[in-house]
Amino acid sequence: MTRIMFFLAAASLLAQDHAQWKDYGGAADAAQYSSLNQINRLNVAQLKPAWRYSTGDRNKYAFNPLIVDQTMYVMAKNLSIVALDATNGQELWTYAPGSKYIVTRGINYWESPDRTERRLFVVSDHTLRALDARTGRLIAAFGKDGQVNLKEGLDRDPNKIALVQSLTPGRVFENLLILGSATNQGYGSAPGDIRAFDVRTGKLAWTFHTVPRPGEFGYDTWPKDAWKSVGGANVWSEFSVDVPRGILYAPTASAKYNFYGSDRHGDNLFSDCLLALDARTGKRLWHYQMVHHDIWDYDGATAPKLLTVKRDGQKVDIVALASKQGYLWVFNRLTGKPIWPIEERPVPPSPMAREKTARTQPFPTKPPAFARQTFTVDDLSPYLSPEDRAKFRDDILSADNRGLFTPPSTRNTIQMPGNNGGANWGGAAVDPTNGRFYVVSKDLPAMLKLETEADQKRAQQDSPEQHGLALYTAKCAACHGVDRLGKPPAIPGVADAALKSTRAELAQVIEQGKASMPATKITAADLNDLIAYLYNPTRASANVPVPGAPAGEDKYYSGFGFMIASNGLSPIKPPWSSLTAYDLNEGNILWKIPLGDVPELAAKGIKGTGSHYPKVGPIVTAGGLIFTGTRDKKVRAIDADTGSILWEAEVDAALEGIAATYQVNGRQYVVFCAAAQVGLTPATQTPINGSYVAFSLPTTRE
Repeated sequence: MTRIMFFLAAASLLAQDHAQWKDYGGAADAAQYSSLNQINRLNVAQLKPAWRYSTGDRNKYAFNPLIVDQTMYVMAKNLSIVALDATNGQELWTYAPGSKYIVTRGINYWESPDRTERRLFVVSDHTLRALDARTGRLIAAFGKDGQVNLKEGLDRDPNKIALVQSLTPGRVFENLLILGSATNQGYGSAPGDIRAFDVRTGKLAWTFHTVPRPGEFGYDTWPKDAWKSVGGANVWSEFSVDVPRGILYAPTASAKYNFYGSDRHGDNLFSDCLLALDARTGKRLWHYQMVHHDIWDYDGATAPKLLTVKRDGQKVDIVALASKQGYLWVFNRLTGKPIWPIEERPVPPSPMAREKTARTQPFPTKPPAFARQTFTVDDLSPYLSPEDRAKFRDDILSADNRGLFTPPSTRNTIQMPGNNGGANWGGAAVDPTNGRFYVVSKDLPAMLKLETEADQKRAQQDSPEQHGLALYTAKCAACHGVDRLGKPPAIPGVADAALKSTRAELAQVIEQGKASMPATKITAADLNDLIAYLYNPTRASANVPVPGAPAGEDKYYSGFGFMIASNGLSPIKPPWSSLTAYDLNEGNILWKIPLGDVPELAAKGIKGTGSHYPKVGPIVTAGGLIFTGTRDKKVRAIDADTGSILWEAEVDAALEGIAATYQVNGRQYVVFCAAAQVGLTPATQTPINGSYVAFSLPTTRE
């Protein structure tokens, strides 16, 4: 009887934890799962818009709303936090931080056990702030005059740290707010320390050094005193917490610089690891490194997912992590032991004289990969022009192309699914009641090539890209920044222009303007060179030395190198994005479908391609449904058992980020942030305001 009561209590706790949406991704375990089932397979086709709230601007948002009682918190109105009535979308209050750089994917909520204190945590301009969740007012007693400078406390000169704030929120556990960081991509980046702050005072509670100090575990996997100059190994993406056990699961990124590591010989713990830490103290419990001495930018980019599965007749608590490589890594949640064997296999050595790559890398034997991991001429897209087909065929045949761990060198090397492929932030969800795991993936091959500054100067001096850089510096850098990162979302970055827009769309925006951006007077030749630079910035040299680069040798650099056709699409044949369902009781794929379409191709009757460059997050419900949006401006409900699309609707703009579902006054809603602003709208060719759109079942009065 006691055993039965235990399982009933556990089931009740699970339902309670996932019946609300009070945290980024739904709950502290990042499951992106809801125990609500009012909307289900039988009635989902009846969903109708319940309300719509305009963001009031044309900025790009990928925000996961939070819902507490009857109040929803969103981001809108030029980087403001806005409280809405969750039943009708009516605005309650607005907090405008006046920031140029703010966490745009979500915020954190905390309440005291008696609910007398309720706080929201917002990070902007590298500063942590606490708001009263009922009024939106800044809490002045938090930190120093209401703020905590995140550049301090890293054992580096705060004035020399360019970037430390991530665009992803942290995780609340008890009275702690645990934060990661987003260091820059270059030599001499900030350290990737994981830090916990007291939710009431803002004081630092603990720090975990992801680049170990003397005497700390893993110190011998780096050169002596690497912690003083090498950065990265950071958690820029998403944490998850096993709340009953008090365990934090943290997926770390690569060490920096991303693609060349002569200044950081060794395996480089704790880069590219799944870390299990004591959430109260920051003490390491166990770790597993998925890439040794990463020179491919294979960050851990999704939240670790917590499930319970049946193995050999026994229940086993597991943690599963989807990676950029297209692998699903599955471990015993308590011990870190792999559920299925992971083999260390030999990989190609680097031909670079001063680089020392690992001799082997880990390869999961099960489950099967969810993304393609090779790209050959046989994989070229049927939608390429003859000129593009010939170019990419030559590129592939002349490149070093030996699989996932082909080391970057001064020869072109191919990456597949690419350093921006596989799974990414928000891209996975689970049903913790049955061991199901769902992941959104993209196949985006990349071409890498290392070059010295001297090489760049010689080869690029008279190139269109070099002239385009000069034009960009003169006409664009004042607003969008010399680093092309902009001041998002008020002033969008253009560092990934090739991923967001076709050349024709870029030309139109430059010549005619968009939103607050004025039209630019420019000749046709200059316009072509400027776009050439935006599409291939690594072919131009800014002649700016990078602080902290390896001393006494040439500095090697490589761009992300996305392979993009002249039509703005990937050169690999579709599907370009997919949704894959796993049964982790057996380690098998249940089903796999293309996710979304490319509107330009769909208009020609070509469907089932998957949308291009997705960064969308699915959510799963007890009603047997998966909800997600895509960049083709569609929101969908998918049968979690079969992958069949049961409902879809079109919204005003493209979508990124994670949806949310909640229930108020006995009525369940699903809300999406439709504000990705990808390209221009086909009908009007003008930018539009984004919006939050909530759907629900009709009431008896409707």
